[in-house]
Amino acid sequence: MRKFNITVNGTAYEVEVEEIQEGQQAAAPAPKPVSAPVKKAAAPAPKPAAAPVAEGLKINAPMPGTILSVKAQNGATVKKGEVLLVLEAMKMENEIVAPQDGKVLQVNAVKGAAVNTGDVLVVLG
Repeated sequence: MRKFNITVNGTAYEVEVEEIQEGQQAAAPAPKPVSAPVKKAAAPAPKPAAAPVAEGLKINAPMPGTILSVKAQNGATVKKGEVLLVLEAMKMENEIVAPQDGKVLQVNAVKGAAVNTGDVLVVLG
């Protein structure tokens, strides 16, 4: 028998699973009392409200992923094609580059943060 923890609709349960070989019949399980659901950890704190986005050219996340590194800094001058940050998605590192020359007005991404498609990462002026 192997034991597993399974969560269904937010309630955690401990279950036992028996592996059987081909041609072998599963033994009838002995009735057991149902155990109480396992208490799950407290829900994580909600994400803080997003900071207001500065006016300018907004560079959005092209896909959901995790920010691996942030190269751009507020106030920095960047050239077209310069790497602003690196986004990991589907186990690939994607460089998010400046689409034009400009000044970085706002950086909304931080290393290790999870982002969704369309989230504003950087604003250029």
